[in-house]
Amino acid sequence: METPESLLYLSHKTLESLSLTIEDAIESIERLLRRRRQSQVWNAPKAVITPPDGRYMMATLSAADDPPFLAVKSLILNSHNRERGLPDINSLITLLDSNTGLPLAVMDGNWITAVRTAGLSAVAARRLARSDTSIAAFIGCGVQARSHLQAFSALFPLKEIRAFGRGSVNREALCQAAEKLGLSAVASRSAQEAVSDADLVISTVMLSPELVPFLDARWLKPGTFVTAVDLAASWLKDSMPAFERIIIDDLEQETQMPTPLVDPELVNGDLTGLVNGDIAGRCSDDEKVAFIFRGLALGDLALAALAYQRARQSFKGFEIKR
Repeated sequence: METPESLLYLSHKTLESLSLTIEDAIESIERLLRRRRQSQVWNAPKAVITPPDGRYMMATLSAADDPPFLAVKSLILNSHNRERGLPDINSLITLLDSNTGLPLAVMDGNWITAVRTAGLSAVAARRLARSDTSIAAFIGCGVQARSHLQAFSALFPLKEIRAFGRGSVNREALCQAAEKLGLSAVASRSAQEAVSDADLVISTVMLSPELVPFLDARWLKPGTFVTAVDLAASWLKDSMPAFERIIIDDLEQETQMPTPLVDPELVNGDLTGLVNGDIAGRCSDDEKVAFIFRGLALGDLALAALAYQRARQSFKGFEIKR
């Protein structure tokens, strides 16, 4: 790949203007998951710092030979940001040429994170959720809930969403977004009311030291698929055996984490194994399955590379001459 003479800055607005679809995201992620098996893509476990004041600091790293890119994401979650009128989470992604190490782009990490997270969930859902999924329950109604709504409404014949979250503004915004997509939307009075009889459950509860698990997998009907974007921190540990199968994003990364997402005895495999056919997709209509994940750096690379290539092709973004 010939290195351009300028560094590209891609803002949130520019990234949105690229019109990347959930199918684009899925295809890009799946391609890298397959090439990972061929030792053409590498994914480092995320590095995390948790200061005693409740902030969460994280960095991810992933690289590929084809496309020849390396992506690094730096992220900070601080719940006190809302007092400053800022998002709880802010992040930045840098993209380098994986051969030369020369920087290619800097881009808004919040947009990439939202789309790639929904993309990872969608890769799992296409294999593990029922194809006739029509009712989706959202536990947590923020940015991740909205990105998952966009993704899953494009993948499944959704008719109704149920929303439960502590913030009425986010809950109403999620319901309005669903109605604009032609779906009926219900603001549920309790988490149990939201998930009961749902085909699909998306938990995106904001992580904090004060979070007490409150979701019970025993509330779910047979056949439900859950994607736990919140590391399953909102789910009661003793209820997790109610799932027939649990898939995580990365077995290799999980072995290096100080606290497991879920009892390792309950884990049946990871996303790389699922995409490459090492483990089966949904086995029966009544199977209750969960996808629990920390976030895979490979997903950041997939979306950052795709956005960069699309921006270069369409001459978008702010150029900084070398």
